[in-house]
This record gives sequence, structure tokens and C-alpha cells, in this order.
Amino acid sequence: MRLGIIGCGNMGGGMASQLGKNGFEVTCFDPIPEISSRMATLGATTAASAGALAKACDVIILSLPKAAVVEAVMAEILPDIQAGTVILDASTSEPATSQAMCAKGAEHGFAFVDGPVSGGPEAANAGTMTMLLGGDADAIETMRPALDIITSKTVKVGDSGAGHAAKIANNMLCAANLVLVGEAIRLGQAAGVSPADLLEGINAGSGRSGVSEVNFPKWVLNDAFDSGFTMGLMRKDVGLALDLAKNSGVDLCGFEQIANIWLNASTDISDSDDFNAIVKHNPKGV
Repeated sequence: MRLGIIGCGNMGGGMASQLGKNGFEVTCFDPIPEISSRMATLGATTAASAGALAKACDVIILSLPKAAVVEAVMAEILPDIQAGTVILDASTSEPATSQAMCAKGAEHGFAFVDGPVSGGPEAANAGTMTMLLGGDADAIETMRPALDIITSKTVKVGDSGAGHAAKIANNMLCAANLVLVGEAIRLGQAAGVSPADLLEGINAGSGRSGVSEVNFPKWVLNDAFDSGFTMGLMRKDVGLALDLAKNSGVDLCGFEQIANIWLNASTDISDSDDFNAIVKHNPKGV
């Protein structure tokens, strides 16, 4: 397997590190010279361009910030993609983009699989990410040796675009749960229940979630707020959920109120802050 990664920031860099530690020869490209240099120090081969990487690799992982960048990179490397190549888009992109790239693949002889991830930079560096996969089952199995290194769980949720649709839905729930668990904590405190005790009760009951079981103990109650995922990134994902709902004709009347908190009411919290900082939003100061 000639494996390449385009986009080697917190997530892509973590994947490259894990793969290298486990015996894979990895070629990396990132437009930021400092990141490319860091990849070289980790033992990866660095390509001079995304196109050069595409010429040299038959499995390519994209770890990019948004759909528009995925589209631009794919347009750049299209002439250089080798027949039979499998491309895995591990970005948080959009279903329509994946479907369009999958159609390009059918035309030009490569497979395009969407595989957005959960777990953040810590999981990327530990090889414990969860990946939601949409696309051709045979192409996914071609990548299985690499997937087994960079993830602890993969779930095939459907055809092309399904992975990104599922990830948008997942992040929509995470965004909502952060707001709601924050409000539940304030409600408990007002009634004389400590946050730690309240969470223990919630996590033993039907109101528990990944946010109550992981985010609050790990990043909120200890004031760490250092998950590696920013407010700006989650605000982008909240917007993706609203856009997907609009384009699909789905009414998200409940989530729209929470989306307004993320996008409009919490502007005192910077895009660069940790995304868990949304729990600090308390307009009445109670």
C-alpha cells in the first residue's frame, strides 16, 4: 500500500504519526512548510505538491478543513490520480461534495470514500478515532489495514455522502448536548447539587450522553478546555447541520434555537476558544 495524506495538521498529522509507528511508509503533503518539516522529522516522506503525492500513492487520505478545500484539492490532483486509487476523505465535509467526487471517481477510475472522524487530535494521535464511512465496500476493505491502525471503530453508514451526513448529525447532537448539560449543571447548582454529584446521577440515568460522560469530566469541570477542537470549528458544523436541513426540507425547529446560541448569542466566546467553552454562555448570569 502506497499511502499518502494531504493535510497534516492536528488530525492528519496524528494519523500520519500512528501509521508511521506501525510500519507504514507514509507520504505527506501540507501547504504549510512548518507542518511539512514536522512530518519529515516523524519519518514521513514529504511531497513537493498534492499532485506529486497523488502520482506516488494508491491510497490517499484527505484531512482538510471544509468541503470547499476538498473540492479545490481534488480539482488540483485529478490529472495525477492513478487508476485504482482509493481516496478517503476524513475531513468534515458535505454529502453533496462526496457524491460529486464519487461520480468523478467513477468517470476517472478511482474510488472516493467519505470517512469523517470523531475523537479529536488526542484520538488521532492514539489511533482511537471513530470513523463513519460512506461509499464502496470493496474500496473500504482495500484500506482496512490502515483503518485498523488509525481507528478503534469504523461504522459503514451507507453509500457515498452518508458518512458526512451522519457526522453532521452527530456533531449537531454534540453541540446541543453541550448547551443542555451546561444548563442542567446550573439548574442543579441552584438546587444545591454539586456539578460532580449531578453528573454522577445523570450518567447513571437516561439523560447521559458522550458530553456528560466524557466532555464535562475531561475538559469542563477541571477548567482544562483543551480538547483541540475549537468554537469556530463547531460553529462551522452547526451551520452545516442547518444547511443540510434546509437543502433536505427537514424542520429542525428545536435545534434552531440551540444553533442560534452557537452562531449569534455567544459571540463573547472567541472562535479560537475550545468548543467546550460554550458551557460558559450564561446570558442571565445565574
